[in-house]
Amino acid sequence: MGEDGRGPHSFDDRLQAARRRQGLDAAPETASGGAARTNPSAMLIGLRAGFELVTAVAVGVAIGWWLDHWLHTTPALMSLFVLLGGAAGVLNVWRLVRPGGEFWGRTNEQADREDGGPADKGSGSGE
Repeated sequence: MGEDGRGPHSFDDRLQAARRRQGLDAAPETASGGAARTNPSAMLIGLRAGFELVTAVAVGVAIGWWLDHWLHTTPALMSLFVLLGGAAGVLNVWRLVRPGGEFWGRTNEQADREDGGPADKGSGSGE
């Protein structure tokens, strides 16, 4: 090792390798010429999760309001569909942010198969 600290395993080399492993440096180019997929920012995930929740509740309110006016059952069906919309929104957010979910490069079907979820169920033969 020389006086400047530049050897085969210098601090700079190890730091650069650690930054690449943690994804802190720019993504390397892939074989197809495009940038490799990186993890999204926390702000992007937060915005998408908020949008999913608000949209699901808004759709539930709209469906409930329309059914209440059509069937003259104010406010019973709107209350029901607000709860259903909220539940659908929470489910969508869970699918979005769960480890290995959509933002981490796997489809929901892939995540279910690998995690032993619904896509991994057998034919029900009792084995």
